[in-house]
Amino acid sequence: FIASRPNELWLTDITEHPTTEGTVYCCVVLDLFSRKAVGWSIDRRCQAALVIDAINKARKSRPESSSTVIHSDHGPQFTSWAFTENVRRLGLISSMGTAGDCYDNAPMESFWGSMQIELLDRQSWRTNLELAIAIADYIEHFYNSTRRHSALNYLTPNEFEDLHSTHIQAALP
Repeated sequence: FIASRPNELWLTDITEHPTTEGTVYCCVVLDLFSRKAVGWSIDRRCQAALVIDAINKARKSRPESSSTVIHSDHGPQFTSWAFTENVRRLGLISSMGTAGDCYDNAPMESFWGSMQIELLDRQSWRTNLELAIAIADYIEHFYNSTRRHSALNYLTPNEFEDLHSTHIQAALP
């Protein structure tokens, strides 16, 4: 997948991680253009509400995102009636990969791999709240604003988007 502008293509997926209290689920929406996490949600249940919340946050942070393609796998949360109706209501276009195709969602899997190495596997997590706070901090204060990406010429997602918006504004008459 390639995106030539912001809000052209979003990727979404869910991961899970254990704590001594149980499992924490996290759904993230990435803008493929900048690899920025534009929406995310954390819960102790892995239901359609988790992905709906993440997509609603993404749409709220990106109000100009109508006609954005949102790509997911075939998980039950993404094939649910509630998810499909929410995507339609928000004016987004749903897309799902073919079964067994690992390439279309590779940037999303790369995000999970980075979070696994840089945060989740560094310690044991006692409580669901402790892990939820750490994940939120990782996304907002490290991944989007500090972590550099080779796919972005070693800029952070925020820097890449700032650079892109500067170029667009400079090109306008």
